[in-house]
Amino acid sequence: MKRPRIRLDVMVDILKAAAEPSRLRILVLLSYADLTVSDLTEILNQSQPRVSRHLKLLLEADLIARYQEGSWAFFRLSDAEAAREFIDGVVGRVDRADPVAGRDLERLEAIKRRRQERAAEYFRKNAASWDQIRSLHVADTAVEAGLRALVGEKSFQSMVDLGTGTGRLLELFSPLYRRGVGVDLSREMLAVARANLERAGVAHAQVRQGDIYAPPVERDAHDLVTIHQVLHYLEDPAAAIREAARLLRPGGRLVIVDFAPHNLDFLRDEHAHLRLGFADRQIAEWLSEAELDLEATRSFAPENGGEGGLTVKVWLAQDRRIAMASEQISAHKELA
Repeated sequence: MKRPRIRLDVMVDILKAAAEPSRLRILVLLSYADLTVSDLTEILNQSQPRVSRHLKLLLEADLIARYQEGSWAFFRLSDAEAAREFIDGVVGRVDRADPVAGRDLERLEAIKRRRQERAAEYFRKNAASWDQIRSLHVADTAVEAGLRALVGEKSFQSMVDLGTGTGRLLELFSPLYRRGVGVDLSREMLAVARANLERAGVAHAQVRQGDIYAPPVERDAHDLVTIHQVLHYLEDPAAAIREAARLLRPGGRLVIVDFAPHNLDFLRDEHAHLRLGFADRQIAEWLSEAELDLEATRSFAPENGGEGGLTVKVWLAQDRRIAMASEQISAHKELA
């Protein structure tokens, strides 16, 4: 992979921003988790105005980014390739046994534990409804094994999980991607996802609050986009698929996981399902309208053969721009 270059004047600004003890400590901390000003104030044991000043300088140097989640503002490392390469090189050389760095990481762990406790409480309150739905279909482990087989083992640059929920797919594919982003509208679910990713040691994925119809991530930039058990909640699934397609780089892939058509009407009333599953033909039409080619489908029926249960479907599609470019090159060679 070609290493990104940085102009001399920009590099000077970056070095000035990073070459200060508190700001370097912030970069180390953000390499482990997205954090708020309050989190950093607690960890660094500094006043909020001082921490905010450090964050402002790091933002101006494009070393970090800020995103809003309700009334909370989170900070994360920059997505820019040049900035991330610089940060990885610098932060990776900081001795974690250093007394200051070690104390910071201990305080960070305390914050993570509080997050996990809040997430566990949310699960306790909502576990009954999730367990009821899970009892109707095949085990998640079987679907996840099918997903891994479809996506393959080749590493790639970037993944986006739309409607990330608990963050499970970001965890599942974490060995493959260099950078992952999960998007969800629910702050409560984001707290669960963040706690789960931290518990699993997945430091190269982030979660952000956002609408699936207008996700807060860059377009034409991602190798894999996933929509897992989300479409049946949406008023306009086709629009969500079109928006997901816009996030893909040429040749990128979209994976959709949802239910096959069923007649379990109680899911509408008790679990807010707007759609009772999706037929292959309908998904294929929506994918085609989004300029994606359906590459593969998989079905996972419950142990009772589907009677009174839910069949889980997986659809894998690919951005067709790579195929179109190959056809144009072949045509040009024939004319030559």
